[in-house]
Amino acid sequence: MNIIETIIQLFVLLFAIVIHEASHGWAASKFGDMTARSLGRVSLNPLVHIDPVGTVLVPLMLRLVGAPAFGWAKPVPVNPFLLKNPKRDHLWISFAGPASNFLAAFSALVVIMVVKLASPQVVFFLRNFLLGQRSMPKGFYPLEGLAVILFYVVLINIYIAVFNLIPVPPLDGSGILTGLLSDQAAAKYERLRPFGFIIVLGLVYMGFLDLIIRPIQIFIYTVIIL
Repeated sequence: MNIIETIIQLFVLLFAIVIHEASHGWAASKFGDMTARSLGRVSLNPLVHIDPVGTVLVPLMLRLVGAPAFGWAKPVPVNPFLLKNPKRDHLWISFAGPASNFLAAFSALVVIMVVKLASPQVVFFLRNFLLGQRSMPKGFYPLEGLAVILFYVVLINIYIAVFNLIPVPPLDGSGILTGLLSDQAAAKYERLRPFGFIIVLGLVYMGFLDLIIRPIQIFIYTVIIL
């Protein structure tokens, strides 16, 4: 386990989940619910979003066993009674989190392309890095280091966004789906909520997330190393 790579992954993960939760709070405030803003949750300060288990313990344990860093922050509170159109507004509040991660990933990918144009050597380095050689070259190579950080910004933000779009409570995908269903269908769908966490664990265990992530990952690798 490369300690530098681990530190980069953990910091990028923290950044990804902070912007995710802050975006939920920002969207809620735009639709009239100031609960998150009054609690200081519409902020990029990681201290207001940290969950001891999901933000600290789980990512560290995953890295110790060689798995990619993954985790979550404290959910942003949303009061539906303060929303003008609870069903419609909650859909957009739910979507705001994954959307912020997709935007961060896209922005980082654009910067990687710029860095590659500035230094062709970065292309060869990224190819070696992504194809299994995880060590940095000896000496001071700031652009190569920046490229690694940006790569993980892309990858981890995509992971967070796609995972949260799974339409199972309490993930964001369930809030989006509820907003698209009829009131009757949404009421029936909500019966899944007590079993949501177990369903999510089952999907992860069966490799369902990998089926979604793998094509995206291959696409990202291809774009970066070309």
